Amino acid sequence: MNGSTPTHDDATTIDVLVVGAGPTGLLLAGDLAAAGLSVTVVERRARGISNMTRAFAVHARTLEMLDARDLAEELVKGGTTIDHMDMFGRVALDLTRLRSRFPFLLVTPQYQVERLLERRAVAAGVHFRYDAELLTLRQDKDGVAAELREGAGGGPGAGAGAGGEAGSASDADAGAGGDAGAGGADREGAVTLRARYLVGTDGVRSGVREALGLPFPGAAVIRSIVLADVRLDREPDAMLTVNGSGDSFAFIAPFGDGYYRVMGWNRERQVPDTTPVELDELRAIAREAFGADYGLHDARWISRFHSDERQAPSYRVGRVFLAGDAAHVHSPAGGQGMNTGLQDAANLSWKLAAVLRGRTAEPEALLDSYEAERHPVGATVLRSSGALVRLAMAHNPLQRALRSLAVGVLGAVRPAADKALGTISGIGISYRAERGAHPLTGKRAPDLDLTRGRLYELLRRGEFVLVTPPAGEVEAARGVVGAHWRSGRGDSLLVRPDGYVAWAGKDPAALRTALARWTGRA
Repeated sequence: MNGSTPTHDDATTIDVLVVGAGPTGLLLAGDLAAAGLSVTVVERRARGISNMTRAFAVHARTLEMLDARDLAEELVKGGTTIDHMDMFGRVALDLTRLRSRFPFLLVTPQYQVERLLERRAVAAGVHFRYDAELLTLRQDKDGVAAELREGAGGGPGAGAGAGGEAGSASDADAGAGGDAGAGGADREGAVTLRARYLVGTDGVRSGVREALGLPFPGAAVIRSIVLADVRLDREPDAMLTVNGSGDSFAFIAPFGDGYYRVMGWNRERQVPDTTPVELDELRAIAREAFGADYGLHDARWISRFHSDERQAPSYRVGRVFLAGDAAHVHSPAGGQGMNTGLQDAANLSWKLAAVLRGRTAEPEALLDSYEAERHPVGATVLRSSGALVRLAMAHNPLQRALRSLAVGVLGAVRPAADKALGTISGIGISYRAERGAHPLTGKRAPDLDLTRGRLYELLRRGEFVLVTPPAGEVEAARGVVGAHWRSGRGDSLLVRPDGYVAWAGKDPAALRTALARWTGRA
């Protein structure tokens, strides 16, 4: 830290610098390191500082993606599964209808998700730099230079902001697993890291987004929400319950360890986030919303926050990308925030890896496809979560009548319920395909039973999976795992590393073209 200007050459340039060690950043970094790339994660919080954040729900599509990383089973064992959602006094959504290996909602604290992802990242060779804050970034045609101030003194949740996507607590050796590729000191107390690409996963108050000069348009949707993890003297009738009166709404879900996540809001109690909160306030909200407070007591965590709806206009600026709450933030209704960020990371990681390993014929187009695919998903989540929170806030008799009608439709009309389930769980997410493409192109691939095991077991290799008819033999391209249908299907399916269909059809020549396009070599 002598104030001299650093120099950089190829030996000191890492492949990817990830800013923010929350769930999104940890999954992304672990994927990239598992692909053999050099990765450094920068986190404002000091190592070992807990990140007690709001996320508690892991949806089916996210569990499928964790299954593709051999993490889902362990996570499910430590949480509570819920197969029905009780909305406003009636069971409205039956999650057992999800066509997935995980037809349920998993309730587990965010730090459990982070613990697994961090362990995987460390084992893969990710280098961590804690207590470091991004000051500036500069990019050129070859890479990005990020100036950091180390010893930033981040406290609990530093960098998280309202979105709660700051990062994980870590007890691992911060120096484990690789060369950080650090430069020398730029200015007093600052160092510069140079990377070929940089990804900002640093939450709603993203320093990366600010350094890019990107706006974050939107507004606060709801203020003064009280959130706590508590014990109850009496269990609610339903495992997951949400209800609202004219002036209050509340939500309860079990963690499975004796504690419950309780969230509540009162129209008449609109105060700043910094206003102290006591359990009596939450008890009063629960009594108004549910008719009972269930004897809630013994809070291990309690907080007050506000909920924004915001989305960055771009997720890519040159060699810099945004993911998770740095790119979008929405209401907690539906528990989609952390899940959307993790799915951002799964979409981006294999594309960066393909470009950095020279395994794509169209590198810029592939990187551009991250924003093209994920920005519409972020917008959809903003709409769906916003609709849910507005249902909960229904105030006058007409609004409450419309809410009852909407919930009744979800309970009685299967297509409407299935569409809502697909949106909230992520199972229904698909990406736009080119005109004339096979109908399966861009769709989520279910966990197919193949001759070499389950599809998502094969995806654990981080490569494309090519499924062909039992009688067919295709010389697969580099970076492709081959398998056959167990059935007598006559078509072929090329599945992307993130579990979406890249190509489908029967024409061998078209398959060779698809392999050349996606892997850079037929």
